[in-house]
Amino acid sequence: YKKPRLEKRETQRRIRANDRPFNAQFKYANNVIKTSKYSIVTFLPFNLFEQFQRLANFYFLCLVVLQMISVISSLTPITTAVPLIGVLSLTAVKDAYDDLQRHRSDSQVNNRMAKVVRAGGNHLEEEKWSCVCVGDIIRMDNNQFVAADILLLSTSEPNGLCFIETTELDGESNLKCRQCLMETTALGQDDVKLGQFDGEIICEPPNNKLNKFQGTLIWQGTKYPLDNDRVLLRGCVLRNTEWCYGVVLFAGRDTKLMQNSGKTKFKRTTIDKLLNCIIISIVLVLIIMCVVCSLACLFWENKTGMKFQVYLPWTSEVPSNYVPGAVIISILVFFSYAIVLNTLVPISLYVSVEIIRFVQSFFINWDIAMYSVPRRMAARAHTTTLNEDLGQVQYIFSDKTGTLTQNIMTFNKCSIGGKSYGELVDKVTGEVIQDPAKVAQRVDFSFNPEYESEFQFYDASLLADVRAKKPEVYTFFTLLAVCHTVMPGSRDGKLQYKAQSPDEAALVSAARNFGFVFKNRTPNSITVEVMGVEKVYEVLCILDFNNVRKRMSVILRQGQSLRLYCKGADSVIYQRLKEGDEALKAKTLEHLNKFAGEGLRTLCLAVKDLNENEFETWRIKHHEASVSMDDREERLHQIYEEIERNMTLIGVTAIEDKLQEGVQQTIANLSLAQIKIWVLTGDKQETAINVGYSCQLLDDDMELMVVEGDSTVEVVKQLDKYLQTIRIGLQFGQTNNSVVTFSDVTSSEYERDRTVSQEETDGVVYALVISGQALVHALSHEVEETFVTVSTHCKAVICCRMTPLQKAMVVELIKKHKKVVTLAIGDGANDVSMIKVANIGVGISGEEGNQAMLASDYSIAQFRFLERLLLVHGRWSYYRMCKFLRYFFYKNFAFTLCHFWFAFFCGYSAQTVFDPIFISVYNLFYTAAPVLALGVFDQDVDDKHSLQYPQLYTPGHMNLFFNKREFLLSAAYGFYTSAVLFLLPYGIYHEAISSKGYVVSDYILLSNVVATILIIVVTVQVMLDTSYWTVFNHITIWGSLAWYFGLHCLYSVILPGTLLGSLLYAMQEPVFWLTTLLTSTILMVPGVAWRFYFTDVYPTLADKVRLKQRVTKRRSRVSDTLTVTQSARRHRRSIRSGYAFAHEEGFGRLITSGKLMKRTPPRTNLSCLRPGLRLDSNDL
Repeated sequence: YKKPRLEKRETQRRIRANDRPFNAQFKYANNVIKTSKYSIVTFLPFNLFEQFQRLANFYFLCLVVLQMISVISSLTPITTAVPLIGVLSLTAVKDAYDDLQRHRSDSQVNNRMAKVVRAGGNHLEEEKWSCVCVGDIIRMDNNQFVAADILLLSTSEPNGLCFIETTELDGESNLKCRQCLMETTALGQDDVKLGQFDGEIICEPPNNKLNKFQGTLIWQGTKYPLDNDRVLLRGCVLRNTEWCYGVVLFAGRDTKLMQNSGKTKFKRTTIDKLLNCIIISIVLVLIIMCVVCSLACLFWENKTGMKFQVYLPWTSEVPSNYVPGAVIISILVFFSYAIVLNTLVPISLYVSVEIIRFVQSFFINWDIAMYSVPRRMAARAHTTTLNEDLGQVQYIFSDKTGTLTQNIMTFNKCSIGGKSYGELVDKVTGEVIQDPAKVAQRVDFSFNPEYESEFQFYDASLLADVRAKKPEVYTFFTLLAVCHTVMPGSRDGKLQYKAQSPDEAALVSAARNFGFVFKNRTPNSITVEVMGVEKVYEVLCILDFNNVRKRMSVILRQGQSLRLYCKGADSVIYQRLKEGDEALKAKTLEHLNKFAGEGLRTLCLAVKDLNENEFETWRIKHHEASVSMDDREERLHQIYEEIERNMTLIGVTAIEDKLQEGVQQTIANLSLAQIKIWVLTGDKQETAINVGYSCQLLDDDMELMVVEGDSTVEVVKQLDKYLQTIRIGLQFGQTNNSVVTFSDVTSSEYERDRTVSQEETDGVVYALVISGQALVHALSHEVEETFVTVSTHCKAVICCRMTPLQKAMVVELIKKHKKVVTLAIGDGANDVSMIKVANIGVGISGEEGNQAMLASDYSIAQFRFLERLLLVHGRWSYYRMCKFLRYFFYKNFAFTLCHFWFAFFCGYSAQTVFDPIFISVYNLFYTAAPVLALGVFDQDVDDKHSLQYPQLYTPGHMNLFFNKREFLLSAAYGFYTSAVLFLLPYGIYHEAISSKGYVVSDYILLSNVVATILIIVVTVQVMLDTSYWTVFNHITIWGSLAWYFGLHCLYSVILPGTLLGSLLYAMQEPVFWLTTLLTSTILMVPGVAWRFYFTDVYPTLADKVRLKQRVTKRRSRVSDTLTVTQSARRHRRSIRSGYAFAHEEGFGRLITSGKLMKRTPPRTNLSCLRPGLRLDSNDL
């Protein structure tokens, strides 16, 4: 969206709360969101401008102008103007329909209601989002989307806190905390005070930096600094906060969400771009042919034509002198032939293309196999112009959260004291049961009043050990219940947790269900109910988490016991364990590697008992470091290191970040289709890598290359190192980067079974992981080429901690350097920018919001449907369009070039071979329907086999079905067909005499014979090209032939003119039928023989699969499926950390400061458990 000049020069923004007249003078953007391209006023000029970018449309516009000049045109302008207006009108209607859908979607968003405080009033008024202005104070309620970027003034929570979810912004569903100024907290929800609030805000101008904001609030003569923690951005969702008020800072296109969304671009397919080049080449050929005819006319008129002026007089505009007259005539003939041969550039081409795309879009919309029952949503094509690009995708850029994963963390397994819990083993086979839900009942936790009905665990031995009060098990769950930053709350009388991290939520939830219920927290204490007994721990210190430490600790006192509880990555915990217990460490490490190998997210747990003297000494140092003004963070880090050592290992947790259904199989099949998949996520590196292994985007056989430098020098150094590694691999022929040639694919690679694993190949496969900070430097002009070189030699790429704008920049970079078709897929507002930039944008129905779907070209309910969208509908669309174009150009060249051959026999007079009526209806009535049916319904392989053999998709990458070479072959075949079509009948009918002795070698009869053979030949050709016959193919093909003979005979009998009775007369003679048979045979047999030879001797994979498909249908049995064997989780041989912990740094300090504490009445102890309670085994 282009901004006004005033906003471009804006260096700072000045806003006065509740003062619309003051703010109006700056002409700030309103809160209207617009994803549509046109308005009622701009539709006609903008749409015509876009349509005339197609050279064919512009070409025919020029022809209409030429046909208005009577001296050079033998045809009325109506013959070209009417079809051109029809093409433009049909395309305009389709574009209007597409844009109308966008307008409706925009209207749904803009018409949402917001509660606005009336200035100076004492009440709230509901206004549409589109009417909200900068400076307005609005109220947001729990679970509502924030309507604009607002400065937080007051909230329902103590200390002015509120919790938000930013899934739509950065893809993270972790709750984040924001806090208003303590000075404005007193405003509360008093509408009178809020209506009288007259604070003035001076802040930075609109920008796309999600995590940065600087400003100043001037109120009651005092200045208050503002930062990002005081602001709620549009797209956020208010969570666990009853209400909040805020003053609008940025609205509409100025919000950070829209600043990261990018501009809606007019997208053109690869075939559209190729067609422009082909149209240019056809026009050049047309010009050459016109020049040839013009020069030939010059010589013919100068040598021969002047002798026939008595019979063929020159027009009055031509000089009577022979040479000048011949020159003038030749110039006029040039333009005349430009009109006669204009059908070389088919006017119906683009409208036919749009019709095919339109119908194909409905096939996508109607596909029941892409319908999601849980979400009650079918796939939908929001545009009808990009279908064939779905069959040529080479790079997929995918969001992670909500796209690949459900973002639902579940406590899956654990290891305590060297014993593994969570796995069920088949007593007969001794193998681990991958899906215990199918063979075992989940553990019954109903004895616990605080249990969660949705919690699932299948290993009853862990609960038995809890009841047996095993010390290590008690310590394990106690640690989970106390070492976290979760806040307790209540909803409908039921305990509810406000977790900043889904990992922590899963761990605290697990402890809760096993009887260790986290109940309450104050700045100095934490209350846990352990198997019915309430225990209060004094919180002495929280050692906060950050990305460098990769761990968090809490120091607690309970009675005389003083203990440090710690959880973190195995790599940092194991370094800080005390000596000894080697057997326990080894066994736990074995379990940890096994869990990580299954793609689970792991954390190590450890404890350390402290004595009072040791702790007091450390506490003094900690206090000095915490109040230090210089190098505070570094000093605290050193203090933490002193106490987090010599710890005792307790165990390991294993959390499953559940993938979307079918993600693994989809990624496996798309990889077999030679599509490279990049994951662009706002999550941390460890989280993204773990999900990469879970969904099998990464595996043990890949060499993982990590780039995480903080400066350009570091990033360049790391990229150069990896580039050298890749070059060495290429030099020795060891690298397998999943790039193959078509010859490889159609022979050996196509024949390989889909179950062939990567382990069976000798090549080294690379995967790249790069952080958002490193990406800032990698995307710079000096480094981008190296980054592209390294990344495109990798089978998989994961980019972490990315902003929405960085996602778009990465997609744009690959488009610019690789010239490939890219697809971006996501579910949140943070994915909108890359969805708009990519050649194809796919939106997934998200749990919150629909911005991605609104901005997308196609929308689906789940990631797994992408496989069918590409491998079935995309491939079919590309295959059909290519076959349609090849045949379309063939039939037009065969038709039009007959006029060129006739020029050599008519004195280059621009006379047409065919009757004007036939010329007008050839493309519309006689040949349009069969080729449209071919382009709409044809398929070489059915959907089942398309999914079973993903390698069938590969030819689309290299434009093998339609390219310049294929066009030249079609044009050459049309050239050959036209020559035989005209010259053979001309030779046969030259001075021919009928069986009754009449001369039949006249122009009209020859025209009818050539036209009839032409219709037969091009119709038989489309029959030979049809691979999949439907009732529509039969109707259009046989109907076209019947329609030609019926209509032609009708107007040659009824309508007065030169055609009267000519065709019926010709059909009475044997020579007509012999000529038709001979010409058709000469034209058809070579092509048929050529196809049979290559299909039999050099069959492609498609030929083999098609044969298998026919045999299968003939034998009426199901074909052998060659699906890739997938398991719920895959095991890996290499040792890799499964650590992943999504947590915002600094949250622990908020807890200990007391600002997060909410004053709530003490909850009634609902537990009926008693210490020492023994339960019968049936309770399990």
